[in-house]
Amino acid sequence: MVRFIGLLLALVAGIACKADAEQGRYFAKKHYEPHPLPVFETTKDKLPSPVFDEDQSYAACYWKAWEIAFRNFHEPAPQSGFVSQFIDAAFNENIFLWDTCFLTMFCNYAHPHVPGIRSLDNFYARQYEDGEICREINRTTGRDYPSWVNAGREPLFSRWGFDLHAGHKRAGIEYRGRPAPKPNPILTLDALNHPIFAWAELESYRVTGDIERLKMVWEPLVRYYGALQKYIRQGNGLYMTDWASMDNSARNPGLAGGGTAIDTSCEMVLFTRNLAEIARAIGKAKQADKFAKEADELAGIINDKMWDPEKRFYYDLTVNEDRIGVKTIAAFWTLLAGVASQEQAKALAAELENPKTFKTLHRVPTLAADEKSFSPTGDYWCGAAWAPTNVMVVRGLERYGYTDLARDIALNHLDNVVKVFRQTGTIWENYAPQELAPGRPAKKDFVGWSGIAPIALLLEYKIGLRPDAANNTLTWRIASEKRLGVERYWFAGKTASLMCSPAGDSSNRNIRVSSNAPFRLVIILNGRTRTIEIRKDEPVEIDL
Repeated sequence: MVRFIGLLLALVAGIACKADAEQGRYFAKKHYEPHPLPVFETTKDKLPSPVFDEDQSYAACYWKAWEIAFRNFHEPAPQSGFVSQFIDAAFNENIFLWDTCFLTMFCNYAHPHVPGIRSLDNFYARQYEDGEICREINRTTGRDYPSWVNAGREPLFSRWGFDLHAGHKRAGIEYRGRPAPKPNPILTLDALNHPIFAWAELESYRVTGDIERLKMVWEPLVRYYGALQKYIRQGNGLYMTDWASMDNSARNPGLAGGGTAIDTSCEMVLFTRNLAEIARAIGKAKQADKFAKEADELAGIINDKMWDPEKRFYYDLTVNEDRIGVKTIAAFWTLLAGVASQEQAKALAAELENPKTFKTLHRVPTLAADEKSFSPTGDYWCGAAWAPTNVMVVRGLERYGYTDLARDIALNHLDNVVKVFRQTGTIWENYAPQELAPGRPAKKDFVGWSGIAPIALLLEYKIGLRPDAANNTLTWRIASEKRLGVERYWFAGKTASLMCSPAGDSSNRNIRVSSNAPFRLVIILNGRTRTIEIRKDEPVEIDL
């Protein structure tokens, strides 16, 4: 009897292993090696410690963000198939692709000490053989959210449809100008949104310089890209989405049945450009050229079909290729993806400075303020200001040289997050665009992507440190007249301390820097630039 039970258990285990073998085949890491989760109280003294004497509540908000984040670190459950410790958005019992990509962007600054970019390992470990990856996976079982699984292997459809105001209603997809792909997808359209893995990987590479990781994620990324091309590309060459990209956005009903979205289409341009950049970094020149060409071709289609030359804005398209005409934050993905021309970028930058549309009290609203569905209190994608979309806008503006506007928007978001933190004692999922308040609705204690502002934006824009790990260079743009800096600042495998203080009664600054490894420091102060070679264990002190 015991022998029979043993054989039965072995058979069940074998079946489970075979099922799991169908997922994760392209990712080299196959097993989790257990080790203790980091604890805030014992790890705090290893994390970067900001100093900002202008207002010490910024540092208080920074530490609150880390305290909340540490509550959301997890070890893989034994049966999950996950292979790395991870940070979770704590939205429900599942991990989310979109959320996790943005979570990594502030965790990068504590990379050796906390689960950050490695959180994405668990999505690659659950990738299907055809390249599909579900955007929402149960963190205990490792199984895809059941509603997003196409259990009957039917042609592509949306389980919850395109208009959440009308309730969850299944909706079919019609491919126009191309045959429906075969075989049918494993997942539904609800599961295949926001292809931003590669962007997150490159944001991490900018801080860590870990070229071996880029090599490891190359094939999973290429396979995922291929699956999205196969299943969500419409016949016009653009890309479809449903409610899942922006839950209750006013644009969503117009996408019904196979309409194409400006955000998803631009994210695929971004994905392709990112693949080209990764290919160049890891020595795959031919692949880099191939992906760069594909990116330019898709960008051309977007500009031809989605740009409205009279309204000077980008719009989503219905399945009949009519412009939907709702101004949403999705249009600004054209900047990050390098789709817009300089003239188009100028028009988008003007919209970000227009108080009638996107220059609200708390920037940047997800829906233009002159749209009839706009909510001054947020209402999710009807106007709320979100960390993920704000960092997208900021990075996009920088790409086109609008560095001052990018900094204004980054600091507006950070300043308002800190003001609401002073009022409420915590950090929120999103924020009201026309009030100094959390969005309504918004989850509290949300770190969560909202950790981007008090951690990443504080370090990058308020204190002014921007790493380029691949070139072993750190740029420090100093704007405050009071003491500021960071102790235990981490990038490119080294830890440095940087402090800038007023030098006596003059306008000069006293700058002190030390590091456990060499790097190049570029200081920008009062319009002047100075480059200093920092050597290992040789503190530098200068007056500028």
